[in-house]
Amino acid sequence: MSRITLSNLAHSYLANPTSDADFALKEMDHVWDDGGAYALLGASGCGKTTLLNIISGLVRPSQGRVLFGDQDVTDAATTERNIAQVFQFPVVYDTMTVRDNLAFPLRNRGMDPVYIAKRVGQIAKMIGMEDILSKKARGLTADAKQKISLGRGMVREDVNAILFDEPLTVIDPHMKWELRTQLKQLHREFGHTMIYVTHDQTEALTFAQKVVVMHEGRVVQMGTPEELFETPEHTFVGYFIGSPGMNLLDAEIKGSEAQLQGVSVALGAAYGPTTGRTQIGIRPEYVTISDEGLPVAVKSVEDVGRHRIVRAEFAGQPLNAILAEGLSVPTDARVTFAAAKINVYANDWRVQPMGT
Repeated sequence: MSRITLSNLAHSYLANPTSDADFALKEMDHVWDDGGAYALLGASGCGKTTLLNIISGLVRPSQGRVLFGDQDVTDAATTERNIAQVFQFPVVYDTMTVRDNLAFPLRNRGMDPVYIAKRVGQIAKMIGMEDILSKKARGLTADAKQKISLGRGMVREDVNAILFDEPLTVIDPHMKWELRTQLKQLHREFGHTMIYVTHDQTEALTFAQKVVVMHEGRVVQMGTPEELFETPEHTFVGYFIGSPGMNLLDAEIKGSEAQLQGVSVALGAAYGPTTGRTQIGIRPEYVTISDEGLPVAVKSVEDVGRHRIVRAEFAGQPLNAILAEGLSVPTDARVTFAAAKINVYANDWRVQPMGT
């Protein structure tokens, strides 16, 4: 296992980048703890795979350094970094059996046959393939092959890190849940540093201790699932995390109040002067439908089983609320916000309350 440090790191696929827009990865400095379980989360094209490939050595960064522990591995080949990587689409040896595919990384390093058999058995059980260990990989389904690829990536116990690049894309939904659970169990048992790339917030939030949210080539927040939900540091995090995402409403901030189209909304803290586009952010879970507060126009009500989602508008801006089962929506609907759960944003970045 290893601590991973990204120092002054940035990357452009252009030979001579001249502006910030030319960089696929904007400059970043981050330390990822030894033995941590991280998820790289963001929309397609945000730079997740580029960053993962820089860590693995498949791509050399345009600037900055990558360190494993205290060792600078920026120019080290992938084979010298002692990592395992599982790709989005399965990479297996069709002429080998499932057993031989799983054993290959261990045999390639001259491990003891008794240990190999034991370890292969452990991994085969984890991925649910103990009954077909003697079967050739050729002819297996895509999701079965991906499970082999996943197992082969996890079979070694001596790696610095295990990197997963959207490894469950071709796995059926039920198996996805099982494998995520087993990955977490494996992490608790062996303590590998794990980095898991995904665009699926459910995968990220259920797998990782810390989620690294990327947007347009930047890491906009690294935090626990609770931190991402309660205090998104960027409006993209608020929008991307949650279903529905955070409500964002244009507002003028005056101390401990926000002015929305002439209506005062109490904030949970006081704020200093702000510049640029100012908004408040409130999760639908903390919006209450009532007969007082901001007047809204209800557009639709969606029943999702455990609760209903009220889709409304305030002054032409969308506003969602979670309505518990059994409650009704008033004809003349209004909403109130839990003051302590309101975040303030200026030019998309969260503003710290005064005194914090």
